[in-house]
Amino acid sequence: MSRTRWRRAAAAAGLAALGLLALRVLPHASLREQVDTSTAVVDRHGELLRLTLAADQQYRLWVPLDDIPPAMVQATLLYEDRAFWWHPGVNPAALVRSAWQMTQGGRRQGGSTLTMQLARRLYGLDSRHPAGKLQQMAAALWIEARHGKREILETYLNTAPYGGNIEGVGAASVVYFQHGAATLALPEALALAVIPQNPAQRTPRAGGPPELEAARHRLWAAWREAHPDSLAEATLPPLPARGRAQLPFAAPHATDMLLRQAAATPWQAGAAAPRATLHTTLDLRMQRTLERVTADYLATRAGLGLRNASALLLDAATMEVRAAVGSANYHDAAIEGQVNGTLGKRSPGSTLKPFIYALALDQGLLHPRTLLKDAPTAFGPFTPENFDGQFMGPVAAQDALTRSRNVPAVAVAAQLSQPGLYQFLQRAGVSRLRSEAHYGLALVLGGGEVTPEELARLYAVLANGGTLRPLAYTRADADTDTDTEAHAAEAARQAPTHLISPEAAFITLDMLRQTPRPDTGAPAQPPIAWKTGTSWGFRDAWTAGVFGRHVLVVWVGSFDGDGNPAYIGLEAAAPLFLRMVDALRAQGLDPGEVPGALPADLRRVEVCATTGGPPDALCPARTTTWFIAGKSPLGPTPTSLSPGGGHRAVWVDGRTGQPLCGPDAARQPHARQVVVESWGSDMQRLFRQAGLPRRQLAVDCAGPGEAAAAEAPTIVSPLRGVRYLLDPRRSEPLALRAEASQGVKTLHWFADDGLLGRSAPGEPLAWRPPRPGRYQLRVVDDQGRADVRELQVDVP
Repeated sequence: MSRTRWRRAAAAAGLAALGLLALRVLPHASLREQVDTSTAVVDRHGELLRLTLAADQQYRLWVPLDDIPPAMVQATLLYEDRAFWWHPGVNPAALVRSAWQMTQGGRRQGGSTLTMQLARRLYGLDSRHPAGKLQQMAAALWIEARHGKREILETYLNTAPYGGNIEGVGAASVVYFQHGAATLALPEALALAVIPQNPAQRTPRAGGPPELEAARHRLWAAWREAHPDSLAEATLPPLPARGRAQLPFAAPHATDMLLRQAAATPWQAGAAAPRATLHTTLDLRMQRTLERVTADYLATRAGLGLRNASALLLDAATMEVRAAVGSANYHDAAIEGQVNGTLGKRSPGSTLKPFIYALALDQGLLHPRTLLKDAPTAFGPFTPENFDGQFMGPVAAQDALTRSRNVPAVAVAAQLSQPGLYQFLQRAGVSRLRSEAHYGLALVLGGGEVTPEELARLYAVLANGGTLRPLAYTRADADTDTDTEAHAAEAARQAPTHLISPEAAFITLDMLRQTPRPDTGAPAQPPIAWKTGTSWGFRDAWTAGVFGRHVLVVWVGSFDGDGNPAYIGLEAAAPLFLRMVDALRAQGLDPGEVPGALPADLRRVEVCATTGGPPDALCPARTTTWFIAGKSPLGPTPTSLSPGGGHRAVWVDGRTGQPLCGPDAARQPHARQVVVESWGSDMQRLFRQAGLPRRQLAVDCAGPGEAAAAEAPTIVSPLRGVRYLLDPRRSEPLALRAEASQGVKTLHWFADDGLLGRSAPGEPLAWRPPRPGRYQLRVVDDQGRADVRELQVDVP
């Protein structure tokens, strides 16, 4: 009978062991999955930007047990549950001791184990009554049967109450001591270890409280007994008297965005636990600098109606965002301050012009000294004007860019082959672009929309040798799963893309560095490569640029899209941009230019300063410019871009200044050879308007061969591809106008071979079409050269 009982007992014990093993081995949710957590958003140096509330409105940061200092773990076990590692969840001896001390009227000492305390918090048990205490004990036994000791200890340390709505050593360390749990010092660990037993009376604060100090010293004495050889100090160091800190709310727009993105990625069971700390690439010093400069600047411009601004700063070398100012004041509802302006689509004005010139450099259309034409020009129905309403005439490509001349930029864009600006923006990932036909050439002057984030990425292309790379707001943690198919697809999508050559990127930045600062009238030193932009209707003022290793984009305007004559890039955004750069440099936050080797095909060559072409014997002054071997143009500017100027050597009478013609001109008395500039009628008119007339020859000495080589006249009105309405009730005639080469005095106008009249180059000829229909207009100069244009006249 005894043997039978033993067998039954052994079988029962075996079944119980199998049951316990099944409870532990069979799939079950981890304790971690039952706990909602906060997220700590920190900058790249670990400085706290924001600590969020968990779903149950508690501050709770999950810290893995291996990241909690051993002193914190040991102090907690020493104070709360010295038998934790061997009891099954309930410690009968501790319960009996607690009950006995209560009956004897001594100091109350709890008998609950850490597991019992964890059970009470996880399941919301009321253990103040016997029935609740029995439930707590049963739940503790259940937890111990299902989970390991390390998991239980980790969960307790992350859910223990530390005063108010602060739970866990992670949140308590941040709130009370302004650093993470991993760097807790022993005095801080001792203080935290004693709080859960009476959090209402032991919450750290400046000057106490006495209950906390008394409990901490009792634990200190016990610690010294347990670790007699580990400490040299005979007394407990004082607790830092910072108390409960005001939690920061820094970089609100960026942290809002990153927290939304994190929340949009649900935690799947079995996957790695979500990160309690979100490590951003932001730099809190840079962020505060940009915010301070923005507030100070707008305060001085309030009288002009400047109330809002956004800015984005990134490290071009790493593509990490260092600062993001979404609005001037996150808490100001009057300016819709919670809107993140760095993600808003706005018209970029002229800030895209540098990429027109970069593409033209790559396609061999120009070099920095190439002479372009800044004169009234029609591109089909599109007739761009400059911001100041004036025209400069001949202008070097570099000056056209730094002075933001619209007509040369449109002319260059019209000559681009694939890729043009539209294809460039497509490849750069600019979102929500409409069709290319929707924008036409107006895209050059801000006809599309970009976000400051997209614009910063475009300017980083210039800083990175023509390579497009993705922006980074966070750094990947060591436990980030990068082997999944989704991550692989994302990595492929964001692989670096080469948009322009390193040579074109270098030259474009060098041209932009020549832009004069509005406060000094000279290029910035140390150098800044920057460009302004103003949108149509004065709705947006921009400045974007590269300095040192950073890219900065500044936008000034109103989120509701209202216009303001003060929203001018050079006057509203550029001063703020430059103040930000100066402030960052003054604090040593920008390391300056990153030295590097010149691109392989870059050369420095000599050109004629006045024409941009190869220097010859007639060139009065020479200069040097950058040149891309195998790409940059060697000859004169293409006719479609050229202002038509040049130099001519002529013989004149030294007494009268009149030209001497014929093969014997050089042998005539008082003959003297001079070099004069040669410009077409449109350029001559611009020179006269500017008060800088060029000397014209009184007599045209060009021979038949020279006349044939000169350019034919160009019809500038009526416009190409435009239908004109003939309204009999209105008396305004149609103005016919054409430009011609130097020396041309008379232009003859024809409509379908019928002579309409004569005009001087650049002067209008009034003509009223006799009937609706299609006409072929032809203008012929006095050398027989002609231009033809089709004209459609309709009745309204």
